[in-house]
Amino acid sequence: MLTRMDHVALHVADVPAAARFYVEVLGFEKIYDSHGTGGQAIAYVRLGDSSMIELTTRPGGEPMSGFHLGLESDDLAATTAKFKAAGLHCTIELKPTTARGEHQTGWRRSVFKGPHGETIEIKGP
Repeated sequence: MLTRMDHVALHVADVPAAARFYVEVLGFEKIYDSHGTGGQAIAYVRLGDSSMIELTTRPGGEPMSGFHLGLESDDLAATTAKFKAAGLHCTIELKPTTARGEHQTGWRRSVFKGPHGETIEIKGP
C-alpha cells in the first residue's frame, strides 16, 4: 500500500542555480546533492515536512510544460511582494481563489513564472 509521495522531478537547465533559487527565494531546504547516472547533477529540496522536489537535467535540456508548483503562504501579500522584489514575473496578480475546504475560505492567489520555466502558484490569506 502506498503511504506518501516521496518526490516529483523537475528538469531544469542549471541544477545548482535552480537549487539556489528554491532555497534562497522560496525558502526550501536543500536535502541532498548527487551525481546521477551519467554524472548529471541532481539536487533534492524540501519545504517543511512535505515531499521533495528532485531538480535534475537532461542532455540538451527539456522545456517545462504542463506543470505548476502550488505553495501555501501564511501572508500572501508579503510573499507576493517578496517574489516581485526577487525579480519574478507575476503572471496573475492577487485575486480570489476557490476554497478547497473551510480553512481556505477567503483565500487569494497569485501566480509567477520562475527562472527555470516553472509556474509557481501561491495561495493563502
